[in-house]
Amino acid sequence: MSPFELSAEHESFRRTVRDFAEKEVAPHAAQWDREHHFPVDVVHKMGDLGLFGLTAPEEYGGAGLAGEDGGFTSLCLAIEELGRVDQSIGITLEAAVGLGINPILTFGDDEQRQTWLPDLVAGQRLAGFGLTEPGAGSDAGATRTKAVLDDGEWVVDGAKQFITNSGSEITSLVTVTARTGERADGRPEISAIMVPAGTPGFTAEKAYDKLGWNASDTHPLSFDGARVPEANLLGGRGRGYAQFLSTLDDGRVAIAALAVGCIQACVDHCVAYAGERTTFGGPIGRKQGVAFQIADLETMLHAARLLTYRAAAMKDAMDAGRRISTKDFKQAASVAKLYTSESAVSATRIATQVFGGYGFMEEYPVARLYRDAKILEIGEGTSEVQRMLIARGLGLPVE
Repeated sequence: MSPFELSAEHESFRRTVRDFAEKEVAPHAAQWDREHHFPVDVVHKMGDLGLFGLTAPEEYGGAGLAGEDGGFTSLCLAIEELGRVDQSIGITLEAAVGLGINPILTFGDDEQRQTWLPDLVAGQRLAGFGLTEPGAGSDAGATRTKAVLDDGEWVVDGAKQFITNSGSEITSLVTVTARTGERADGRPEISAIMVPAGTPGFTAEKAYDKLGWNASDTHPLSFDGARVPEANLLGGRGRGYAQFLSTLDDGRVAIAALAVGCIQACVDHCVAYAGERTTFGGPIGRKQGVAFQIADLETMLHAARLLTYRAAAMKDAMDAGRRISTKDFKQAASVAKLYTSESAVSATRIATQVFGGYGFMEEYPVARLYRDAKILEIGEGTSEVQRMLIARGLGLPVE
């Protein structure tokens, strides 16, 4: 089997998730978007379907799909199919697994995993990852949040922003990066610390009023003397920066899968509309000006999907112990994220044009897709960051 070919099991899984998305998500997506409603009941149903446990071992309630079993590819398939009908639900799954579960699974000790993972894997609870700050986005080294050890506890002070799954009624914790000292070279020592919801001094501020992803849960966070046990350090002290870099590599592929779902939705809606809408005595799909635009969408879709699932296959191969270099995977992840996210933005613009005036109306799904797509070029590393990483991967000394 080539790295670009999905197995029969993966295709069967895709159909299962598509059926779920069509029945449980699609009929409500527009209303959730209008009302800025985070559908906890659907999150639980996703948990019942096993979507949060695709990359987790069976001992924590997961599916035990790792490496050769293609667990990461399965996750990307699920994100794509959910994102095809609702980008908000797609990002909820992506962030819950990639930013909530996987750091604990990858860097946590046995006690931390046993304490937090079962409920997260079951979809009964959610976790977030607090990296971005008002003055530290792509420049994570500029982190200002601090954590100081005091009598066996970390005392956390600072602020985070744009944090997904961080303030819902089922959020159990947020892992935050914080300065915990200074390195020998004078640079800040950055560590990752788990802060449970409800910790005094930890506040999830009012949810953002966003351009898109209105049915996802996103908050600014503040920490004012929030005290947590010393044992809540995730991984080694001073390893937070390296941990978040590893976390973002996987996340870029998952965001690419979300973008593929967006492009697929554009193709689906445009093909249907071009066959139904008539002008000058026939369907608009007969006009080359429309048909060629939809052909461009289909081309974008195939290229985006191939780049994404090639990177996902590389991740699964690495987990299986096959000889895939970390450098090659990082490059593939950045290439996939850059191309798919920018293509998704272009695809929604084209789809809105195909729909004409109706595309500007919120009653049509392409309007929601148009709003949702832009953040794909920003989250998990901006397009500018991806270009920098790709250039560096080629050996260019870009700053």
